[in-house]
Amino acid sequence: MSATKSVALLPAGSVSDEAARQFFAGEEVSWKHHRLIADVFLSTVKGESGYSIIPIENTIEGSVSLHMDWMVHEVDLPIQAEWVYPSIQNLIGRRSELKDEHGVVDYSRVKKVISHPVAMAQCLQFLRSEIPHAETEHVGSTSEAVRIVRDNPGAGWLAIGTSRAAANNELDILQASITDHSNNYTRFLLVGEQPYTVRHSDFKKTSILVNLPDDYPGALHQVLSAFAWRRINLSRIESRPTKKKLGNSYFYIDIEMSLDTVLLPAAISEIEAIGCQVRVLGCYPSFTYEQLQQSNG
Repeated sequence: MSATKSVALLPAGSVSDEAARQFFAGEEVSWKHHRLIADVFLSTVKGESGYSIIPIENTIEGSVSLHMDWMVHEVDLPIQAEWVYPSIQNLIGRRSELKDEHGVVDYSRVKKVISHPVAMAQCLQFLRSEIPHAETEHVGSTSEAVRIVRDNPGAGWLAIGTSRAAANNELDILQASITDHSNNYTRFLLVGEQPYTVRHSDFKKTSILVNLPDDYPGALHQVLSAFAWRRINLSRIESRPTKKKLGNSYFYIDIEMSLDTVLLPAAISEIEAIGCQVRVLGCYPSFTYEQLQQSNG
């Protein structure tokens, strides 16, 4: 039996919690739940946990900017693995509080809907069509939203969250799967100092940050060319502010190739030669949702 792993993540009942339990299925894990993503990161930085689980990108909303900025600016924790997990959001509350005289749920009685901003954004079409009058409030996680609704009976409040959170808090799922798109997945990163070696994937990725030289016109074109002529595929490139000077940005790049090759280190050396600063965030195995399902039996 493998040694117990200590893993920091967002609260029990969140999508992070569901995704983590799928990824670590069959392993001995000590879960360290935190309300804020900052505390998730800092738990691993301080050695209170071996890994942190970070939701970094969503099919509908794209990058989770706050989490990305923490990984880039606040901590230096290498990426050890990535996987994707379906984000299935549900409308959660107390059915008994919303029933009309015919026993039908009456959404006109809803005063507020609470959730994490990313989860809320995934369900905008439903909210606009079914509960357009309700106030919306953002909190740190979907599981926190469900707890708030649990603790305020009779207030006319509902939450958007997972089925696990509804069950944990003894609330009802008033409407299941309310996300705007059925193909809604979240990409998660496992970050920490120790390599993750339990699962194996033939597909590896490398993530880097590139800062361009100030006095080199066409530097970005040169960077992209270094990958292009070697036929190295970039699955993602995103510009983010360095927070040092207005108009000054770095580029976050996901590369569909391992550093354990000839081509990728050569490409990085080429862009460094023109004055770019390159920081490797990690070289790691990438897992699809289907892979994890098959390996978990």
